[in-house]
Amino acid sequence: MKFSYKFSNLLGTVYRSGTIIFSKDGNSVLCPVGNKISVYDLRNNRSHTLPVEGRHNYSALALSPSGVLLVAAQSDGELHVINLNFRSVIYRKSLYGHIRSIHFSPDGKHFAVTKRNGVFVYEAPCVKKRVFDPFVLERVYTGATGMTSCFDWSFDSRLIAVGAKDTSVWIYGFARLENLKQYTCCGHRASIVGVFFEEKSYNLISVSKDGHVITWECSVDSDGLIPAKDVFKTTKRKEEKEDEEDDLPPTVEDIENLEEKKKETNEATDNTNKVRYRRTQRVFLDELLKRNKANVTAAKFHAHTRMLVVAFISGDFMLLDMGDNASVIHSLNISRQRITSVAMNPSGDWLALGVASIGQLVVWEWQSESFVLKQQGHFNNMRVVIFSPDGQNLATGGEDGKVKLWSSQSSFCFVTFAEHTAPVTDLAFTQSGRAILSSSLDGTVRAFDLTRYRNFKTLTSPQQAQFSCLTVDNSGELVAAGGQDSHSIYLWSLQTGQLLEVLGGHGGPVVSVQFSREPGSTLLVSTAWDATLKIWDAIANTTAKESIALSADGMCVHIRPDGKQVAVATMDGQLTMFNISTGQQEGNIIGNSHLGVGRADADKVTAKKNRESRCFTSICYSSDGMYLLAGGQGKNVCIYSIQDELLIKKFEITQNRAFDAMDETISRRKMAENGVNLALIEYRRGKGIKLPGTRNGDMSLRGFRPEIRVSSLTFSPTGRSWAATSSEGLLMYSLDTNMLFDPLDMDASNTPSAVKQKLREKDYSTALMMAVRLNINSLKQEVLETIPFKSVNVIVRYLPELYVEGVLSYISEALETTPHVGLYTHWATTLVTQHGSTLKIRAPQITSTLNAVQKALSTHRNNLSKVCSNNEYMLSYIMSQASLKKKRRKAEVSPEAETADDNMSSDGDDRNMEILFSDEET
Repeated sequence: MKFSYKFSNLLGTVYRSGTIIFSKDGNSVLCPVGNKISVYDLRNNRSHTLPVEGRHNYSALALSPSGVLLVAAQSDGELHVINLNFRSVIYRKSLYGHIRSIHFSPDGKHFAVTKRNGVFVYEAPCVKKRVFDPFVLERVYTGATGMTSCFDWSFDSRLIAVGAKDTSVWIYGFARLENLKQYTCCGHRASIVGVFFEEKSYNLISVSKDGHVITWECSVDSDGLIPAKDVFKTTKRKEEKEDEEDDLPPTVEDIENLEEKKKETNEATDNTNKVRYRRTQRVFLDELLKRNKANVTAAKFHAHTRMLVVAFISGDFMLLDMGDNASVIHSLNISRQRITSVAMNPSGDWLALGVASIGQLVVWEWQSESFVLKQQGHFNNMRVVIFSPDGQNLATGGEDGKVKLWSSQSSFCFVTFAEHTAPVTDLAFTQSGRAILSSSLDGTVRAFDLTRYRNFKTLTSPQQAQFSCLTVDNSGELVAAGGQDSHSIYLWSLQTGQLLEVLGGHGGPVVSVQFSREPGSTLLVSTAWDATLKIWDAIANTTAKESIALSADGMCVHIRPDGKQVAVATMDGQLTMFNISTGQQEGNIIGNSHLGVGRADADKVTAKKNRESRCFTSICYSSDGMYLLAGGQGKNVCIYSIQDELLIKKFEITQNRAFDAMDETISRRKMAENGVNLALIEYRRGKGIKLPGTRNGDMSLRGFRPEIRVSSLTFSPTGRSWAATSSEGLLMYSLDTNMLFDPLDMDASNTPSAVKQKLREKDYSTALMMAVRLNINSLKQEVLETIPFKSVNVIVRYLPELYVEGVLSYISEALETTPHVGLYTHWATTLVTQHGSTLKIRAPQITSTLNAVQKALSTHRNNLSKVCSNNEYMLSYIMSQASLKKKRRKAEVSPEAETADDNMSSDGDDRNMEILFSDEET
């Protein structure tokens, strides 16, 4: 169980390419990230990645009207039908062609895809009924001479409008109609980017690539479509009714009668109102944008509000009101790169914009002109990742020179430091977690304050050097960085910023350094490309305390948490462990065969030969020091047992065939008839041959395919999760899972009547769980108010963690209106005290719920305090009036009568006070 890590989330890579869509409630954004799909919850300010992985990158997404089924198309034409409730793929289908767009029909019975020059309509899969092959092809529409790029369904699912690259718009009747089979609208001068139906109408709006928007008016209204009648089937049925026993073939007269009826039907159809379209409005966006040429890349139309969003290649987007006179509502520039995809939520308040070239995702609220979400990953690959000391945050450094901090709970980036001018090579947190240090190839080591988010210290060397690695001692006072070109280790004081020592002795570039984690220790280990491992005492001596010869050049070094052992990865694929005190070897693992290296398209050697030259580039000890996590020039991350020197588990971080060297052999489709590898033919289809010794290749080539690499690894302080930076992004693997098993989730007998039956049987715990699962407020109210007050503590104590948040969420809402304030306050207090540890872990997710409970209780407190204050003042006033009346009577009457009156007045006052208190309590 300790090694049952599962993929939990994808960070660092926000958006790559493909279609962005909103959920049906409009609170979440779904976007493809490579061969995975990320969901950004805008209400709760968090994101998660579906545990679904394709063999190629996802290019198009479509959500069913019910919001349960998600159809995702890969770049190779394979369709995945995903159930969002269970977050798993339930059906797969390969269409063998690139799919540009997918849309469900408004009635949810069909979905259509655009492929080549046609539109293919399939029956929508059913969630309640499992079938062997759910992809039943219903219709195929062809007619365009160019590739179909976009399409849209009418409001009643009876018409389909298709835009093509041949500048034409085609309207097809999905239902068989007498007055429409197909109709073509011509008027654009460039390929069609978007075509949309208006609300409850057959009018069209089309947008072309050159920035021309045309409104097409239909000649018929929503009731003007005439269903077609099949004359031959009708005649055949009549003949069968007249003479069921006549099995003779039709005569010439029968055929002539059928032809006459067909002509009459055609004439009647000609006399009816045929469907025609005419152009009513034309808008030139280049004039509105005030540019010579407006190159449109994406468009989206909101039918209810008649708003059109158009995105351009320059990074601008424009919001238009498509009324009688098209007017610009809003215009903004979000990037210097082209906007790839545009989406609008169902209410039309939020716009989602994706920029694939820089990995940016923006959600813009146009009414308040503010960002709801603005996330961007690293422009280039990430090189290093590290957990904060408390495990709540992660820091990443990339080749774009930026340092980003990510929340492990919300998965969002909350701060970016862009002071470096060259790639970031290493990161290190101070022991307190209040500062983070970064080294870069620009010759600086920068310290960033995590309280004020500023660069408060910059460390440099006397002679300009490129720093390739970094480490901080346990006290946070000493900072050491290794030079890539100077072959030296530089030691600074973080408090003063002065250079203390320059440790020389390596004969090659220093690639990894680390301080011992023992308190008060200044022990430092380093490795370089001179095949040596050196142990230093950073304060006592300027020379190496111990120098150990390695079997090959060192790649990475890491000290065990107890400070008694050090592990080093070498270029020959070995992992070697040494005792720091004695310098003796304590273990050796040969792991280059575990890296999972395949054969690239242009390789002339086999995958087995390739593995001999690959090695681990990043290693990390577990929190207990018994296991070692290693990854490098391959697609696998391995966990080794140090004591047994065995491979415990191997994780394949991706199955994406968009990367090179993923398979053991080269596909025959990439081979010529004579057996020659097509990838070795120079400049074939824009591809070039890599130079000898290069790993990454020439990124300026159009056919560039990177190879999967693991550049950095880190364990969380608790050991419950680990993170890896790779060509795919920042991958999180965890032992904890958010998808807890709930036996009531699949119980068909979970009904309101069953809940009431459980209450009558006094099975309060089961009734409460069933009511939370049904999520009916009236039912939850009945259960909570029926449970005896003395049983609340026991029921809450044994309530599963899955239901705690649901009960607390309802209590926060009920406290605002319920008269039973004491009962619900007792429920809230018991839940918080009994499940405090669970709520503390999930604090970022339930902050809004806790704030709602606090707000409701504060409101009741303020109201009760006002009532109590008024009662106090009223009582003091009554008592003062009673005492004055008593004094007056004493002055007027004799002492004997005064005594009698005193007794009577006291009795009357007591009776008045009793009546007053009873009224106030009521």
